[in-house]
Amino acid sequence: MKRKGLVLTAAVLVLGAVALIVVLRNSRTSTFDQDYNIADTSAVTRVYMADKQDNEVLLSRNKKATRDSLWLVDDKYAASQPMIDLLLGTLHDMRIREQVNRKAVPAVVKAIASRSVKVEVYERRYRLNLPGIGLRLLPHEKLAATYFVGHETQDMMGSFFYREGDDVPYIIHIPGFRGFLGPRFVADPTAWRSHRIVSLNVNEIEQVKLEIPASPEESFAINRNGDGFEMQLLASGRKVDGFDTARVAQLLSSFVNLNFDEYAQAVPQVELDTTFARAPRTVLTVTATDGRQRQLKTYVKYVNPEDLTTMPDPEMYEVFDLNRLYAVVDDRDTVLIQYYIFDNILQPASYFMGADRSTFAR
Repeated sequence: MKRKGLVLTAAVLVLGAVALIVVLRNSRTSTFDQDYNIADTSAVTRVYMADKQDNEVLLSRNKKATRDSLWLVDDKYAASQPMIDLLLGTLHDMRIREQVNRKAVPAVVKAIASRSVKVEVYERRYRLNLPGIGLRLLPHEKLAATYFVGHETQDMMGSFFYREGDDVPYIIHIPGFRGFLGPRFVADPTAWRSHRIVSLNVNEIEQVKLEIPASPEESFAINRNGDGFEMQLLASGRKVDGFDTARVAQLLSSFVNLNFDEYAQAVPQVELDTTFARAPRTVLTVTATDGRQRQLKTYVKYVNPEDLTTMPDPEMYEVFDLNRLYAVVDDRDTVLIQYYIFDNILQPASYFMGADRSTFAR
């Protein structure tokens, strides 16, 4: 019995010593030679950013991750994966270029205090971590670093950073990259949100429906029928025989990676009162085989919205924006989309029945 107690005590002491070594190894001292970056970005769980204009954003790994949303914005919206990759790459690759000159420290600190972005990086850590033998125990989340990202240097090849816990700020850069890092740390949530509308392979599509309120006879749906698809006119309910299968196949393949151009953050009031007060030009609804659904209502965008109040003929093509139009996604987000991307999608039923390409849906 006494022997078992001694063995147990020895085991506890060994584990305690190992844990202490791990803690000491993971501790950080504020020295110039200390790496400034986040060495293992795969362990990053959250990044919180806030600026002096009261913008703030929380980027977090999606615990229920899908191919569309590996990360979330404010625990609500799918994040733009290219933006996330750029941020994580920056945290990994950034290095100290030089320490700020002592005489310049007060001015740099004052500038950072007045205009900077606070960046908190959280990581998944293990209280007991022995990578050599693959032993990781007691996982927890820990604040790994807090940076204050300031303005760019005069040569535009670095940015002033202050890391919480350091004595002085540093000039930070990415070796081999010509530019500064400030624009990669943005606290505006909209900048981080995904621009993806739909990402479905053909075998994942249950239905594509296009409604054209001004001409209901041109409204239609493409419905899955076993391994194939059939076309139906919405006004009459009639199924279409002999539709153009090549054009329908092109339509269905458009949803593999369909994105909008940008969020419309400053829609002129005159367009809110006129364009968006009318019925949409088209209503596109895409339904997946698992029941997920995405709806897109499109509206004409004018070159000069003020013309809406004075022009005699609001349908004159000269006043249209010939490159982009408005769209409202799921009755929530107003965005801009390109005709070039959507020309194959926003075509009337007659086009898929053999007629020439139309600008009807514009």
